[in-house]
Amino acid sequence: MGPNLVLAEVVQQLVNGLALGSVYSLIALGYTMVYGIVRLINFAHGDIFMLGAYYGFFIITLLKLPFVVALPLAMLLAALSGMIIERLAYKPLRKAPRIAALITAIGVSLLLQNLGLIIFKSRPRPFPQVMDIKIWDIGGVIISNMQIVMLGTAVGLMIILSLIVYKTKIGKAMRAVSHDKDAARLMGINVDSIISVTFAIGSALAAAAGILVGFYYNRIMPNMGVMYGLKAFVAAVVGGIGVIPGAMMGGMLMGLSEVFVIGFVSSMLKDAIAFIILIFILLVKPAGLFGKAGREKV
Repeated sequence: MGPNLVLAEVVQQLVNGLALGSVYSLIALGYTMVYGIVRLINFAHGDIFMLGAYYGFFIITLLKLPFVVALPLAMLLAALSGMIIERLAYKPLRKAPRIAALITAIGVSLLLQNLGLIIFKSRPRPFPQVMDIKIWDIGGVIISNMQIVMLGTAVGLMIILSLIVYKTKIGKAMRAVSHDKDAARLMGINVDSIISVTFAIGSALAAAAGILVGFYYNRIMPNMGVMYGLKAFVAAVVGGIGVIPGAMMGGMLMGLSEVFVIGFVSSMLKDAIAFIILIFILLVKPAGLFGKAGREKV
């Protein structure tokens, strides 16, 4: 293989990795936002990703609505689902030991997975084709309009999230609650409402990721959230759990690592690489790439 072919292959994997990494970033943002606010690892988050894919599927197939309408509608439904789960499952445990909330999150995840198997059945469903596929060959690098839409949508949503968090009053309140709940409450911030908004935003981003995965890979299934959720959680930890830019970069790193391993090593390692990276980061920089080291009593 000549140097030009090697370069083209490397650029090809960069394109593929950025498209996949953008999905991991969207899911990882939900993990990191919830952890930053309530110090909870919401293991049901991957199943909200699955629900979002099915919301989009049914909106497109039953209501015959276009992708640009189905995406925000599915995000809204997922946001409502996330808020309901928070109110019913997590809010009653707000003052309970942290292990109780963690076990509850695992239970909610198993509940959603099994409800998905009962309601949606176990067989994969082909996601409806929402646009004509166009492919461009640029110097041996294959780029499709689906990859452009996938990456563009994810980056656009991440920019919107950044504007919300850093440029709005709600974002300022979220940062205040993340820093010190009691002080935020004394300043007149409704902490419960901010927590609900955080779950809603994280769930909406996960739903967008679910639709993009269905749109790109052309199939969805009830257990699709398990591995995507785990990898996105790893991405959040690698970037620095609780740090929004860290979740974005961690997701991109995860996507790039996965496609480069598939392209240059072995497809058998595509799932293992995430956990190899996690172990390495925990050994070298336990707080994550963007996290700050600190001690915390358990």
